[in-house]
Amino acid sequence: MFGRLRAWTRRHSKLVDALTVSPLALLSLATAEAFTRSGSLGARDVGVPGLLLLSAALIAPLTWRREHPREVFAVVAAVSFVQWLLDVIVLPANIAVLVAVYGVASRCTLRWALAAGAVAEFGLLLAMLRWSPDASQSWPSSSAFIVAVWIAGIYANTRRRYVESLVERAERAERERDQQARIAAAAERARIARELHDVVAHNVSVMVVQADGAGFALDGDPEQARRAMQAISATGRQALAEMRRLVGVLRQDAGSPAEEYAPQPGVAQLGDLIRQVRDSGLPTEFTVSGTARTLPEGEQLAVYRIVQEALTNALKHGGPGTRAWVEMTYGTGELELRISDDGRGAAAPRLVGGHGLIGMRERAAMYGGSVEAAPRTGGGFRVVARIPIGMAA
Repeated sequence: MFGRLRAWTRRHSKLVDALTVSPLALLSLATAEAFTRSGSLGARDVGVPGLLLLSAALIAPLTWRREHPREVFAVVAAVSFVQWLLDVIVLPANIAVLVAVYGVASRCTLRWALAAGAVAEFGLLLAMLRWSPDASQSWPSSSAFIVAVWIAGIYANTRRRYVESLVERAERAERERDQQARIAAAAERARIARELHDVVAHNVSVMVVQADGAGFALDGDPEQARRAMQAISATGRQALAEMRRLVGVLRQDAGSPAEEYAPQPGVAQLGDLIRQVRDSGLPTEFTVSGTARTLPEGEQLAVYRIVQEALTNALKHGGPGTRAWVEMTYGTGELELRISDDGRGAAAPRLVGGHGLIGMRERAAMYGGSVEAAPRTGGGFRVVARIPIGMAA
């Protein structure tokens, strides 16, 4: 119940602020006539309309105290100073000064909170000197009340920032937990895939051996050939079942079915990757030189992943103001990738257990290529990948 109430107040914060100041407005309306009849100092000069106008000018800005606490306090302080100049004694609406001080202390930096507290204390001193005959005795108690409100605002500010840090930490922990879960699932799928690969390779080898034996025994020992064919049939079924398990494990993902059957990215999608990196805050230049060659889908995926991993590292470790360059050169026998940046990636601390560079080297080595990664002269980091293509592959 309280959770739903807090959620409702967050969604309708403006309405809540207006409702909280409405009792003060009604009190000011009810006391305006009483102040005029009592003959209070200055009250006859401005009259009931003047008192209502002053009260409205003090109360109305409080509706925006959450979004603009400093501006609201400035308006309330200025109206209070005008009230002092008109010699209108303290009104019920002057409690708006305390509300505004609390708003600044609870939502602004300590510097602004100190400034608001000092202005409020100075205004109290002016009011005491004009309207209180024993200002020296009553000022300390009234000042302590302002200080208490100011301290309450500072505490609320500290508490709010602490809660926000806890929420941010919880969200970060949740993201890291989900990421670790995905990494663990991917590692488990890779382990299962390797094991099933060994099983399938073994079954296929058995089938080849049995088929050779059945071919030799077909004329001399038909029964032996029949048993060999039965073994081939059983082994084939087992291999097919293992392959289905393998495909099922590799396709398990939290994505939608459309994502499961989406084609793997390749060289044609590098432009979209560069635009995505630029939108993420890393200015990147992409150049292609040489005569473009048609690459197998596996090599295209390796090229895409190497560029993606290198740009991801530049985005994560490069720091502010980093720029990146991606150069793809088609040679006669190899494709060369150069991904460079001018950030502080070379000096960034290396995370224990990172597999980015290892993964790039493994992808290149799968097609007989190599990956070199090292700091650039003058700052930054460079990744150079060479993958054989054409007859060299």
